[in-house]
Amino acid sequence: MVANFALLTAAAVLVACGVYLVLERAITRMLMGLLLMGNGANLLILTAGGGAGAPPIKGRESAVNAVDADPLAQAMILTAIVISMAMTAFILALAYRQYQYRTADILQDDTEDTVVAKRPATASAAPDHDLSDDPTTGHPTHTGDAFGPASFEQPLQGETDA
Repeated sequence: MVANFALLTAAAVLVACGVYLVLERAITRMLMGLLLMGNGANLLILTAGGGAGAPPIKGRESAVNAVDADPLAQAMILTAIVISMAMTAFILALAYRQYQYRTADILQDDTEDTVVAKRPATASAAPDHDLSDDPTTGHPTHTGDAFGPASFEQPLQGETDA
């Protein structure tokens, strides 16, 4: 099989432009980037499917080409087109919903994300640790979870496990 360099280059350019647009802050540019990446992926699948061949019809007797065309690549592309249409409709609905609240197309910074990014890198600052954990390693210590009175940490006397 000989690869078509022009189609491979076109697929690479579409995916590269799509990635660049997805990294933008405007929702419409993100949508265009996703569409470009989807089309680039479809073109890559079509190129990987091989060259033109005879139609994949069972029991045919004409021998135009020596090999049958692979219908799997075309079926995958058709499925990918349907999925990208649904994704496009969903993103357009999100963009319209955002436009109803504010007319700007630019996404705002998330304040919670900023707080998480500024969190110290120590193990004790992780969200799954509390003050009773060792501050350097983050492992639980012998003191246990110090959330309430000491009686919470002690097992009840006289009761046995059944």
